[in-house]
Amino acid sequence: MASERENFNLSGPLHLTTVDWKNTHHQRSVAASLVQGVYILERDRQEKRQGSQALAPPWWEFFQFQIVRQLVDDADSCIFGAIYEFTPQASPSALSTNESPHYVIAFRGTIRKPHSVSQDLKLDLQLLQNGLHRTSRFEIAMQAVRNMVAATQGNNIWLAGHSLGSAMAMLAGKNMAKMGIFLEAVLFNPPYVSAPIERIKDKKVKQGIRIASSLITAGLAVAVKGAHQRNRFEDEFVALSTWVPSLFVNPADHICSEYIGYFKHRKKMKDIGAGGIERLATQNSIHGLFMTAMGKESEPPLHLIPSAVLTINSIPSPDFKRAHGIHQWWGPELYLKSKLYKYS
Repeated sequence: MASERENFNLSGPLHLTTVDWKNTHHQRSVAASLVQGVYILERDRQEKRQGSQALAPPWWEFFQFQIVRQLVDDADSCIFGAIYEFTPQASPSALSTNESPHYVIAFRGTIRKPHSVSQDLKLDLQLLQNGLHRTSRFEIAMQAVRNMVAATQGNNIWLAGHSLGSAMAMLAGKNMAKMGIFLEAVLFNPPYVSAPIERIKDKKVKQGIRIASSLITAGLAVAVKGAHQRNRFEDEFVALSTWVPSLFVNPADHICSEYIGYFKHRKKMKDIGAGGIERLATQNSIHGLFMTAMGKESEPPLHLIPSAVLTINSIPSPDFKRAHGIHQWWGPELYLKSKLYKYS
């Protein structure tokens, strides 16, 4: 039996009868609904719900989107993503604007059901090992993004994802940004692979750990990398800073909450006159530096991003499941705090 949360008419943002694409709250709610649509597409497949029994279509049709293509994992045939096209009706309240996307490429996170959990958990493990870029699922996703950009010249393409899916969207967005193509990215509960320092209650202890980590990382970077190599990484990081993804995090979600401390700490270090140290630290990870010291190539950790609009859901969550869930992001009565962090 389908859960209430799979049914758009029971748990979707029915209050958005007209979408104002200049309204960031509307943008967020629609993007989250499209990601939820991918989750339900896969659940429909698993439960063999077809035709009038399918629960997924209202999650995009309500907002006048249609599916152009489903993205399917070649390892287990599960649906992990979808390409949506915005097809507004010819009425004044539904006309496309410069703020509306033409296409949205959305990726779901982990589904803990027998038909998909095995492959999803393998991807989660690859993410923890900084190896998501080596997986066939990501290559399928990346190729889909490249194809859409080539077909549309990158005209109003959005990336969206939740949890594991937001990691895939972030990696795809970073790859395109390195090519000078900056896609809008809406990332819900993006994983930050690190010790959950943000969960420490004592502010002085937390700050001390962060400062010590920055000093160690910066020191290792100076010791391990030559000046030429450090300058190259700096140039790449600065070039990437033009891309500003939108990150949506919950302080009670240890998977993504570290982004709060990551950006706050960068500002704090700059304020105390240690911006140079932090600029070096924020481009590197201790694991990556050890790999470099051993003569091995290592991709920069996914979570190291120069710029972002960070939005925090400040409404207390009763448990981790709610704090990490996609449903929180389309509610009409959220208490959100947003801030732009621009690398400089």
